[in-house]
Amino acid sequence: MSELPVIDVSPLITDSAGKQHVAEAIGTACRDSGFFYICGHGVPPALIDRLDAASRRFFALPEPVKNEIAMKRGGRAWRGFFPVGGELTSGRPDLKEGVYFGAERPPGPRPLHGPNLFPAQVPELREAVLEYLRTMTGVAQAVMGGIALSLGLGEDYFRTGYTADPTILFRIFHYPPGPPDDPDAWGVGEHTDYGLLTLLLQDHNGGLQVHTGRGWVEAPPLEGTFVCNIGDMLDKLTGGHYRSTPHRVRNRSGNERLSFPFFFDPGWDSEVPPLPYAPGRRWDGQVDFTGTYGEYLLSKVSKVFPRLFEQQL
Repeated sequence: MSELPVIDVSPLITDSAGKQHVAEAIGTACRDSGFFYICGHGVPPALIDRLDAASRRFFALPEPVKNEIAMKRGGRAWRGFFPVGGELTSGRPDLKEGVYFGAERPPGPRPLHGPNLFPAQVPELREAVLEYLRTMTGVAQAVMGGIALSLGLGEDYFRTGYTADPTILFRIFHYPPGPPDDPDAWGVGEHTDYGLLTLLLQDHNGGLQVHTGRGWVEAPPLEGTFVCNIGDMLDKLTGGHYRSTPHRVRNRSGNERLSFPFFFDPGWDSEVPPLPYAPGRRWDGQVDFTGTYGEYLLSKVSKVFPRLFEQQL
């Protein structure tokens, strides 16, 4: 079990009675830790099984084969594979490998937009990922409707504004077993998420930890749920009333671990509102940013892959 609440969001998904009750539960969770589980989301288990199986097939490939879709081949779209240690969190290499995806779009000049890269050796991954993106976009819009209601706003407040044309980013991460004798070997170091909302699918091997007001707590995998957390933009939009909470991952299971974070963020050209509190309030001491969400996101992602960012300048 987890100390984080499990919220049945089916009234938001099916547009049925009980939405206000769900919204109140979401609001309480957002004010407490910014983390909660959702069930009743309607995502077909068969889709999750297909995505999981295809992902495992990909990560079992030799690294030279996986590098056929390396991120450097994705250009400014920043899509594709990176090896263990290839991504930085708070300036330190993570103990994980992964693949970056986003909304499937034609090639163009805008950064972080464009076609995805898929492995020829695992053709079923393409269909599973694109179907998952479509499905999770609907779930995220529904959850944001609940968040809007919890703030006393209309249910369509985000859907017709910040997320009318959302920025969709999706990752598949593969964590090898962490060395048991190295306390600094984090799969992902302490961080907060950049945007509005993250919906995380985990496999059966835990490792996610959340820094609540009660200290660090485990967020283990619960069958049929997603872990949901809010990011820095929602913290910012609510003046810190809803919390973007630090979290981290260490794989102590002794097994490989897969996780599937789906990031649902404001539209690329959406204006980031001025910060309603003094700079430096953030948990990591960083000064915040104003401008468009796209500019903000580029400033963040460039710190995760600094070498790749330099190559794309």
